[in-house]
Amino acid sequence: MPTLFCFGLGYSAAALAGKLAHEGWHVAATSTTPAGQDRIARLGYDAFLFDGSAPGVGIPRALETATHVVVSAPPGPDGDPVLRHHAADLSRSRSLLQIAYLSTIGVYGDWGGAWVDETSPLKPRSERSLRRAAAEHAWLDHAAATGQRAIIFRLAGIYGPGRSAVDNILDGTARRVIKQGQVFNRIHRDDIVGVLQAAIARTPGFDIYNVTDDEPAPPQDVIAFAADLLGRPLPPAIPFEEANMSPMGASFYAENKRASNARAKADLGWTLQYPTYREGMAAIARAAT
Repeated sequence: MPTLFCFGLGYSAAALAGKLAHEGWHVAATSTTPAGQDRIARLGYDAFLFDGSAPGVGIPRALETATHVVVSAPPGPDGDPVLRHHAADLSRSRSLLQIAYLSTIGVYGDWGGAWVDETSPLKPRSERSLRRAAAEHAWLDHAAATGQRAIIFRLAGIYGPGRSAVDNILDGTARRVIKQGQVFNRIHRDDIVGVLQAAIARTPGFDIYNVTDDEPAPPQDVIAFAADLLGRPLPPAIPFEEANMSPMGASFYAENKRASNARAKADLGWTLQYPTYREGMAAIARAAT
């Protein structure tokens, strides 16, 4: 039986797990808390506790039968927690076909709005992106040493039901922050599921894929589009210098690039359900109203 093991069952991994479980896959996943472990168990999945501080009880045996592993647990100051505690367990698995590591296009750093692809040099600036870049290298080193297949998926900013500009307009938290020339790629949660399924269905030809939409766009345009969809007033424009953003929020605006998804489309036969934010936001608005 095909078996998915998820280190971390967050927004995107949970959607993939649900889709594969519906198709008859066995699913196992970890949480960092007992409450989260209980939630996973209530979904009908095998549930394990793993907070990165020590090996997870029962995980070595579960990995013996896993055919596909998805790692969305973030790296910490000491590196990737999965590799630190379970690399040997993964290497002993005889059933494992593929490891998917969910990273970020943040590893490219700032390119002044220019296009990047998977061959572009990495210039991570923030601490979290530096950690992600190091974790990517560690997973590729693991693959080279063991002969197992590890694939890096560099995700753009994730949005989807319950986590979008539409939701922000509806709950009154949307802000239209203006920074001249700033653009971001985005990716709908369901398109992340789609690219992971595409990689499962065929043998990928590359170790790294950007997972982004087709149209990097200014964030204020997305907010304006969502407001128009809902017939709500346009939030006032706020210059970036006056936005009083958190350090993490400001760090996103410190990087400006356009990330190409051409490799994933050509090699995996991946077709986006939501090629731009317009299709994605329209679907979310239809479901919310």
